[in-house]
Amino acid sequence: MVTPTEEKLDTKEIDAGSLSSSRRQPENAPPYVHKVGVLPRQNLLAEFKSTVKETFFADDPLRSFKDQTKSKMFVLGVRAVFPILDWGRSYNLKKFRGDIIAGLTIASLCIPQDIGYAKLANLEPQYGLYSSFVPPLIYAIMGSSRDIAIGPVAVVSLLLGTLLQNEIDSTKNPTDYRRLAFTATFFAGITQFSLGFLRLGFLIDFLSHAAIVGFMGGAAITIALQQLKGFLGIKKFTKKSDIISVMQSVIHSAHHGWNWQTILIGASFLSFLLFAKYIGKKNKKLFWVPAIAPLVSVVLSTFFVYITRADKQGVQIVKHIEKGINPSSVNQIFFSGEYLLKGFRIGVVAGMIALTEAVAIGRTFASMKDYQIDGNKEMVALGTMNVIGSMTSCYVATGSFSRSAVNYMAGCQTAVSNIIMSIVVLLTLLFITPLFKYTPNAILAAIIIAAVLGLIDYEAALLIWKIDKFDFIACMGAFFGVVFISVEIGLLIAVSISFAKILLQVTRPRTAILGKVPRTVVYRNIQQYPEATKVPGVLIVRVDSAIYFSNSNYVKERILRWLLDEEERIEASGKQRVQFLIVEMSPVTDIDTSGIHAFEELHRSLKKRDIQVKSTT
Repeated sequence: MVTPTEEKLDTKEIDAGSLSSSRRQPENAPPYVHKVGVLPRQNLLAEFKSTVKETFFADDPLRSFKDQTKSKMFVLGVRAVFPILDWGRSYNLKKFRGDIIAGLTIASLCIPQDIGYAKLANLEPQYGLYSSFVPPLIYAIMGSSRDIAIGPVAVVSLLLGTLLQNEIDSTKNPTDYRRLAFTATFFAGITQFSLGFLRLGFLIDFLSHAAIVGFMGGAAITIALQQLKGFLGIKKFTKKSDIISVMQSVIHSAHHGWNWQTILIGASFLSFLLFAKYIGKKNKKLFWVPAIAPLVSVVLSTFFVYITRADKQGVQIVKHIEKGINPSSVNQIFFSGEYLLKGFRIGVVAGMIALTEAVAIGRTFASMKDYQIDGNKEMVALGTMNVIGSMTSCYVATGSFSRSAVNYMAGCQTAVSNIIMSIVVLLTLLFITPLFKYTPNAILAAIIIAAVLGLIDYEAALLIWKIDKFDFIACMGAFFGVVFISVEIGLLIAVSISFAKILLQVTRPRTAILGKVPRTVVYRNIQQYPEATKVPGVLIVRVDSAIYFSNSNYVKERILRWLLDEEERIEASGKQRVQFLIVEMSPVTDIDTSGIHAFEELHRSLKKRDIQVKSTT
């Protein structure tokens, strides 16, 4: 058997050439054996406390409170809950200049989008504006992200509208539908707050990136298809969201239901919006062009319909948006009755999706500006704003990627940009909403279509295909589930495949046969390094995972199968039989009693076959 010095096993897949000059022992020197230290013993309570701390308090959130006076601890606690009291102390005119420009820019983008997204959720237009007034103010006080822009978003609006419509018809019973929307928003906020307060934010990471890419892409297609009603001027349209039902509805209404004036308005301004987005992508300094394009489109199309009276020719218009600030909706939330559980169920689903999107956006822009955000604090802030929002006639709000990107490029410095946006929305609610009376539905459809096209990330899907085929299956499963069945089924498929992947990786860890890379003392996976050669009479197997009760039998059986395959190959070629089995366990970070028993059984089995077993770590 070769000595440990000669059989240096390393799990890091680095270039073998860089190790060609590795230090070597003198030829006749005895092998040096490293002693493995035994970890200090811990009692059960100490071990349990350590595990809980690493699981729920890995970031040590109470670190700043150590060795502080009670008054100082109180001040630090208030600052932790309300970060505005922390960064507000260093706020200055220079930062305000950046925030006011960013706030005005995202306000010009959010106003037309909010009206369209409210329709996507089957609510009156003013509820979209309400949701961009109160929630951003709450988030500015409690949120830790400097760049995220708060308000209604397309995917959550579609999801909420679909789930609510399954329970109550928005046209036949608009009052109860609206009450259920507020109830769902309340429980979405409770869900988000609870996850943050109980330090359970890691749960949202169970929805894989691939599943999110597929779900978002499918939702974008579904949203765009839903807009064909307003884009083509169709009056009778299906309530279903799957692509087959929508296309059947579009085709059946082609002969008598389409309005050419509506199509002309929609197509013209959609082209304008897409061209504006193209300009913004080509020249980053012109980021404001796609930001103000939706508002410009609304103003021009509204003026055009008003002077031509196109509404008399069949062009559908907004007609009326309620004037004034958010009315109280506390007494409209279902706290009892048959709709309580329905509101809870819808709220949990919508809250989780909204949370996933907001935290991902916050982390993205935080990494770009090199600062840290606390995911659990973000959840508490988002939950609080949605709970308060549900009591002030808002529906589920979260971070919008398109608005956050504009906010970032416009030079925002702090969350004050959200306050500026809220003030502009407030002024709109108080004074400008009557001017939207003649706004055509076609322009709102065009704005939504232009906005959601950015959610189709085909480059990410191609990258997923190249890297991990199972991840690609999760991506496509979520995508086709949303497009061909429904949003909730697509979401269910996304979650199911994500969990299936986790279970598969836990119960079926990877193993590999190692061979020696020529001219080195390095051993690598022979599938990744075809030039690596096996040592005659020795089989080296690497286990690439912790060994638990869920995979211990598989690991044992897989090692025996590797050995059986090797013996069959040797028997066919007439080479030296396997005398030694080396199990490389450097990647094994943990092993439980089931794993130990599995290796004891493996040792007994191989001892009968006169094969010696060694392990390396």
